[in-house]
Amino acid sequence: MIDFRYHLVSIVAVFLALAIGIVLGSTELQGTTIDALKSTSNSLKNQLSAASAERESYEQLAGASDTFLQTAEPKLLADTLTGRRIVLVTEPGAASSVISGVKQAATLAGAAVTGTIALQPKFNDLSGTTESTLSAINQQLASADGATLGVAAAAQTVYQQQAAQLIASATLDKTTAGSSATASGLTAAQAQGVLEAYAQGGYLTTSGTVTDRATLAVLVTPGTAPSDGTNDPADQVLLAVAQELAGASAATLAAGSIAGSAPAASAISVLRSSSVSSLVSSVDNADTVLGQISTMWALAVQLAGAKPNSYGISGASAVSPDVPLPVPSVTPTASGTPTEKVTGKAKKIVEKK
Repeated sequence: MIDFRYHLVSIVAVFLALAIGIVLGSTELQGTTIDALKSTSNSLKNQLSAASAERESYEQLAGASDTFLQTAEPKLLADTLTGRRIVLVTEPGAASSVISGVKQAATLAGAAVTGTIALQPKFNDLSGTTESTLSAINQQLASADGATLGVAAAAQTVYQQQAAQLIASATLDKTTAGSSATASGLTAAQAQGVLEAYAQGGYLTTSGTVTDRATLAVLVTPGTAPSDGTNDPADQVLLAVAQELAGASAATLAAGSIAGSAPAASAISVLRSSSVSSLVSSVDNADTVLGQISTMWALAVQLAGAKPNSYGISGASAVSPDVPLPVPSVTPTASGTPTEKVTGKAKKIVEKK
C-alpha cells in the first residue's frame, strides 16, 4: 500500500527534478542555445521593423496617389459623358461608398443620374411562393403593356430575368435619352406602373426620376461575397439582371468594392467567368477614386465602339481603360430628337433649332 512517506518522497523528487532543470537551463544551455535564440529574435525584430517601414512607405505613396486623383478627377472626367443619362441599379448589400462615388464621378463626367433602383432581398429569393408571385406580376405587366417576355438564360432565374427585362424597358433606351417613351413603346405612365408593381410586391424601391430614359446603366454589386459560393441565388440573379440591362442600354457596367470583389465567389468574379462578361464591363475597385474614374471611362469607350472589358485589381484584364476619345454628347430637344454635328474626329450632339 502507498503511504504518506511515498507521496512525500515523490513530491520532493519532482521539485528536485525541476531545480536541476532550472540549473542546467541557466548554465549548460545558456551559451550556444540562448545565443542562437537571441540572434533569431533580433533578426525577426529587424525584419519586422523593415516590413513596417516598407508598409508605411506604401501607405504614404497610396495616400499621395489618392490625393492626386481626387484633385485631377474633375479634369480627367470633364466632358467624358456630357449629356448622357445613367440609371443605377443596386443589389442587396451594395456598398454605399460605391454608390456615392459613382454618382459624383457621373456628375463630373457631365452625365445625369436619373435615379436608383434598389433591388431587395426578395428579388433574389428562388422559393416557390416568391417566384409564383413574381411570375404573376410579370405576366400581368407584359399583358397590359403588350410586351413579349424573352427566353431566360437559366431556368432557375427565369422570373427574375423576365422582371429585369420589364424593369429595363421602363427605365432604359439605347439611343434616346430623356424622351417620353422608350424603344419598347412604353409611355411614362406605363413605365411608372411597372416600377410601382414591383415595389408594391417588395421586390425593389426607387429614388429619383428613373423613368427619365437613361442610355447607360451601372449595376452596383453586393459589398460582400455570398456564403454559399458561386451557386448562390444572388450571383445567379445578378447575371440575369446584368444581361437584361445590357440588352436595353447603350452600355452597362457592373461596379463593386475591393473587399466585395476579391473573393472567388463574389458577384464580380462570377460575372467575369460567365458569358455575360461579353456584354457588360466590370470595375472591381469602384469604392476608390481610381475605380470611379475607370467606371466613367469604361462607359465612354463602350459608347465609342469598344468591347466590354474588366478593370481593377482583382483578376481584371486591365487597371483602367485607355483614356477615352471624345464621344457624341446628347442634348435632348423638346421633341426628344437630338441631332449630330461633326467637329474634327469627335461628334457632338446639338439641339435642332
